[in-house]
Amino acid sequence: MDFKITTYSEEETIELAQNIESEKFPNMVICLKGDLGCGKTVFTKGFAQALEVKEEVTSPTFNIIKEYTSGELPLYHMDVYRLDGKVDDLGIEEYYTKKGITIIEWADMIPDYLPENRLDIKIKSSSEDEDKRIITITPYGKKYEELCEAIL
Repeated sequence: MDFKITTYSEEETIELAQNIESEKFPNMVICLKGDLGCGKTVFTKGFAQALEVKEEVTSPTFNIIKEYTSGELPLYHMDVYRLDGKVDDLGIEEYYTKKGITIIEWADMIPDYLPENRLDIKIKSSSEDEDKRIITITPYGKKYEELCEAIL
């Protein structure tokens, strides 16, 4: 079952991320999808802020994976856009079981490497309002379904 939410500002997108963070659990995987500039990193910053990550969260475009360990749980922030689907040597799957939260930007580019149980979040910009976002959340697995039911 998909859940659709519309946000009308960066602050509302951050608030959604913080609500999802409130139901976090170890080994949680969030897969972000959407065009360039739609708010994937904004979502991650909001999640990290609620997780009490002390470091500044930036897009890991050139690093591919950034690890933030100062929060309540480790946050593994990935941007797989530049990999062109070639992630065999990175050990991405190892992060899914490191007892932290994994957030993957451009997750739709690596479908074969995503865990079966996860939270997919597709963010779409609106052509009529530059601040408006249509967000579709799809839970895969019981824990993620329960998370969505608790906060949406």
